[in-house]
Amino acid sequence: MSERTETLMRIVVCFVSGIILHVWKALIMVFTAVNFVITLFTNRRNKELAQFSEIWNTQTYVFLRYITFVSNERPFPFVSLSKSISKFKRK
Repeated sequence: MSERTETLMRIVVCFVSGIILHVWKALIMVFTAVNFVITLFTNRRNKELAQFSEIWNTQTYVFLRYITFVSNERPFPFVSLSKSISKFKRK
């Protein structure tokens, strides 16, 4: 694929992936508040919520790398979800 075609494809990817990530972000904000409350009352973070949030972090990173021409790796949903960059750790 030529650079011009790839550049034009970035417009489509920006809109489609951007909308998905924006909706997903709203869900992450709710999960963050829930995890905050859970941690306050149980003194333990919820691993599943943290890992789900990390998937969003990774996908946002992949999206930004693609949109800013750092990488030609397309973000979700044009490829499968990328592996999480970091892992959940407890103290």
